[in-house]
Amino acid sequence: MKAINVNGKTYAWPQEPIVVVCVDGCEPDYLKEALKAGAMPWLKGAIAQGSDLIGDCVVPSFTNPNNLSIVTGAPPSVHGICGNYLYDRESGQEVMMNDPKFLRADTILAAFAREGAKVAVVTAKDKLRLLLGKGMKGICFSAEKADQTTKAEHGIDNALGFVGLPLPSVYSADLSEFVFAAGVKLMKAEQPDIMYLSTTDYIQHKHAPGTPVANDFYRMMDGYLGQLEAMGATIVFTADHGMNDKHGADGQPQVIYLQDTLDEWLGAGVARVILPITDPYVVHHGALGSFATIYLPETVDHKSVIARLAKLPGMELVLDRAEGCRRFELPEDRVGDVIAVSAKNHALGTAVARHDLSGLTVPLRSHGGMTEQQVPVIVNRKLKALPAGYRLRNFSAFDLACNYAIPAATPQKKAI
Repeated sequence: MKAINVNGKTYAWPQEPIVVVCVDGCEPDYLKEALKAGAMPWLKGAIAQGSDLIGDCVVPSFTNPNNLSIVTGAPPSVHGICGNYLYDRESGQEVMMNDPKFLRADTILAAFAREGAKVAVVTAKDKLRLLLGKGMKGICFSAEKADQTTKAEHGIDNALGFVGLPLPSVYSADLSEFVFAAGVKLMKAEQPDIMYLSTTDYIQHKHAPGTPVANDFYRMMDGYLGQLEAMGATIVFTADHGMNDKHGADGQPQVIYLQDTLDEWLGAGVARVILPITDPYVVHHGALGSFATIYLPETVDHKSVIARLAKLPGMELVLDRAEGCRRFELPEDRVGDVIAVSAKNHALGTAVARHDLSGLTVPLRSHGGMTEQQVPVIVNRKLKALPAGYRLRNFSAFDLACNYAIPAATPQKKAI
């Protein structure tokens, strides 16, 4: 079959089934600790026979921007999804960015499907399903709503019955396990040419690398990945972002409440703070992440506000929109006048009164900043030599799988 071109990149037709796995919140230390504990025998073998790399995710290091970067092979400046949540200046409304109308680029999944490839997508939460499946002919459903699938809308009737597991709670490790179990069932029954699996970071928000619960979670996924490899799949294992403690030694959240701060400086409601981490599922993080955008009226001295914000304890970086969008490859029309990024162990909030932290049963762990940018990029195949200057990103996943991974049946004498 012919190669296809998507968003300026060419992808060779798969020579064996390709499975790209996005493990939500997979800080590289999770794998390091799980391997040390002997919890991931498949991964140990995949690293030995394949390629063990570290790449950069998109900043803001949140779920939606990075999943869409992975399936488009491009940054948010191209595909338009720069957060889970945005402020629409025209309507004056704050809205979820999970409607497919916000996606500005074709996906690799849809492009291959149009050319006749069999494509399957399973995601944990339904918030991503419509974006990932935009324009795609094939199977596309979420674990969250696996009991509601139809052939017409999702490419499969009764996915819950097909997978054979109970419908999982959205706040559980079971939600991610359902994704992997579905992937194995689909590979056996449908033999897709390309499959994309995306999990949830519920465990990573609550359990640090090396803890028993975390190691058990990675042990679970390792077993399913081994089954996929046994069926001949090239697997690229990556993440949408890392994860870090956002609390002090006393276990209390370390939060810079930007709306409260700006209200004090400028007057109530003069500035508008948007937290792109915001989505319908905030129990495990209280909508606290390390990235925010701020909308300011023209009557306010933007440079002065940026300078003052940059001096706040726990702040990593504060930039104006133009510089921030250039640095992080973001669409300027969907970002505020100021971009703020907090340091490793700090989070950004709006106002104290707006955040319900009652669901934080353990010290806060979250993401969104530059300190959560490094993610694993592991391929269970050797790779051809990458070009000089090749910047490895999580959204290199399909490029690596299609263009650089050496299929299992091919002699690997020239592998790096």
